[in-house]
Amino acid sequence: MPIAISDKSIKREFIDKIAHLSGQDIYKCFQCGTCGGACPMSGEMDAMPRRVMRMAQLGLEEAVSDTRTCWTCASCHTCTVNCPRGIDLARVMEAIRLLTLRKNENMVEVSGLPAETIKDLPQIALSAASAN
Repeated sequence: MPIAISDKSIKREFIDKIAHLSGQDIYKCFQCGTCGGACPMSGEMDAMPRRVMRMAQLGLEEAVSDTRTCWTCASCHTCTVNCPRGIDLARVMEAIRLLTLRKNENMVEVSGLPAETIKDLPQIALSAASAN
C-alpha cells in the first residue's frame, strides 16, 4: 500500500503524543527488523513493527491507525529485549492503542464475541478493548 508523504500528511502532534505516552524516542529506530523477527505474533500482523515505527516517525497517524499491528502486539517485550537501539516497542504499541482508544474507536467489540473466544483472549486485549 503506497503512502503519500507531504507537509499536510505529517502530524507532528501525533509524534509528540506517542513519545510522551510511551516515554520512547521513536527516532532511534532505524528499521533493522529485529523486532519483527523476534516477535511471536508477527505472523498475525498486517504490518511489521518496523513499518509501524517508520510511519509513526513520519507522523502518518491515519496509516498507523489503519494497521492492526498494535492490537496484535501481545506486549511480551521480546522486541524490547532484542532491539539493538534499546527501544521499548511494546510501550510504543501501547501508546498507539491508547491514542486510538482516546478517539473512542473500538477495534474489538467484546460484548459481541462468543464466550469461548473471550476465555482464550489475553487480558491486555480485553482491557484495551474495554477501556472506552
